Amino acid sequence: MTQAPEPQGTPEIPVPGPRPVVWAPAARTVDLLLPEQGSATFDGSRREGLRLVGAHVPGWWGYDHELEPGTDYGYSIDGGPGRPDPRSPRQPYGVHGPSRTFDPAFAWSDAAWAGRDVRGEVLYELHVGTFTDQGTLDAAIERLDELADLGVGAVELMPVAAFGGTWGWGYDGVHLYAVHEPYGGPRALQRFVDAAHARGLAVVLDVVHNHLGPSGNYLPEFGPYFTDAHSTPWGSAVNLDRSGNREVREWILCNALRWFTDFHVDALRLDAVHALVDDSPTHLLVELSRAVARLEEELARPLTLVAESDENDPTTITDAEVGGRGMHAQWADDVHHAVHALLTGERHAYYVDFGSVAVLRKALTGAFVHDGTWSTFRARDWGRPVPPGTDGHAFVVCTQNHDQVGNRARGDRPSATLDAGGLAIAAALVLASPFTPMLFMGEEWGTSTPWQYFTDHDDPDLAQAIREGRAAEFGGHGWDGGDAVPDPQDRATRDASVLDRSQRHVGEHARLLEWYRTLIALRSRPDVRSGDLSLVRVHGPGGPGDDAAAEEHRVDGPGDGPAFVVDRRTVAVAVNLGAVDRTVRLDLGGTPRLVAAWDERTTVHGRSVELPARSVAVLAWR
Repeated sequence: MTQAPEPQGTPEIPVPGPRPVVWAPAARTVDLLLPEQGSATFDGSRREGLRLVGAHVPGWWGYDHELEPGTDYGYSIDGGPGRPDPRSPRQPYGVHGPSRTFDPAFAWSDAAWAGRDVRGEVLYELHVGTFTDQGTLDAAIERLDELADLGVGAVELMPVAAFGGTWGWGYDGVHLYAVHEPYGGPRALQRFVDAAHARGLAVVLDVVHNHLGPSGNYLPEFGPYFTDAHSTPWGSAVNLDRSGNREVREWILCNALRWFTDFHVDALRLDAVHALVDDSPTHLLVELSRAVARLEEELARPLTLVAESDENDPTTITDAEVGGRGMHAQWADDVHHAVHALLTGERHAYYVDFGSVAVLRKALTGAFVHDGTWSTFRARDWGRPVPPGTDGHAFVVCTQNHDQVGNRARGDRPSATLDAGGLAIAAALVLASPFTPMLFMGEEWGTSTPWQYFTDHDDPDLAQAIREGRAAEFGGHGWDGGDAVPDPQDRATRDASVLDRSQRHVGEHARLLEWYRTLIALRSRPDVRSGDLSLVRVHGPGGPGDDAAAEEHRVDGPGDGPAFVVDRRTVAVAVNLGAVDRTVRLDLGGTPRLVAAWDERTTVHGRSVELPARSVAVLAWR
């Protein structure tokens, strides 16, 4: 529950209030339902009529009495069935049952936490439900020391908003203000953030405002939350620019601000912002960026907005006052594609335009490979160039994330294709880059655990539609289809995705884990951490003038490949993708010093480095 918004339309920070308030502009009557405490349904609920709040906030209905914290409740529109609160702070019985009031007051111990701008930090993306065997936030707390020891600066939680069923990725949430109860609910999220801050870790929360899931979405019964004026991959668009949009926008804005205030998170990752279709004079993202800037000043700690966008448009991270959307950072998938295709030789689907060192060079120097160029996968020109001087930290890059692994037909990790040397090379290219690097849980030890798409819908027709749609999608994109795609509804698919931690300290897994620690520690060097894209050069093994070898070689599969150098003036990453040892020249006006090497046989001779097959080294000149 929240208080009604201010008349001017400026979103107030919603604190679950003692008096129920709900927006239902077309309703003739609205009843507050008070079921018997502990009942999972609205059957037998006591009904209390609500009144219109006032002409200054049309369509808002309120109750004159306070509810105690922990009270179950819901609403009935025009005598219809009981429905949860559109801003429900808790859904203890699942997405279809009564809501529950929640007092956000918490005994925080993070008063000394000054906050952290996550740009330039190493992010660690995890899914609460499969990060541990228990699949809860409290169980994840027990693993935070491992992440602090690894050296990452921030933990990025995949969506925790309440969704249908027990397990799922979280991108089909329907109660965006509530924390998924199987994860532990809202109090567990507060405990997690508090524990992360105690270990010096910032927390990024993934939020989804571009659509709601197919099970438990009752918003259309309350008001015009969606519009057919625009379409998205999920159907009707969220109503950001048609009649009633002001209240819908406030529903989103208040939700975003609440994670910062009630839960102390440090950053939000905004899912697929390109699907937030908004023809308003002021785009929703601009409005959000301004609201967060005001809140940042009020809280006196940095708050970061990270957008996922596939448009390759730097407008996303351009300041709102000069015509941009005002996001602080955005995901840059082209860097992933360039690294992955180069190391694996894969060319299907969206990898078709990637796979050479020349493409990698473009990705490492400008974030976007498609910056107005032809995209074969999309069959059109795509993207815009990144303006000179843009800070590389504004781009989040990776070798793995939930999408790039989970949207493979079998959810197989790079470890299923690459040897340990290939994984080490990929890690160095990202962690020693001028961007904001992100890891995906288990990547650091080269886990063999797949990350597959799984759901838990109780509607058999919906479950079958998801099965068929999943197989058809991969067949259309050149992946293996049909029986090769694990059944999303089979619990075994979910169980197979739970991290197997027994590998962490065994053989090449342990070696890779130590390599990740080493690379992350190197980011304490200013020249490694620097976001200056203008310093990046990529050349072949013959030295800075050897561009031809790097330009022409296109990798045909794992184990094949050239040697090349990513030079950042005072630090460089030397790579040998091939199956034989190579000598790589580093003619940069000084004698390089070896600061990290995957293979202990790596040696430096004057201005050259001897790289064993399938290996990588980091060198510095000061």
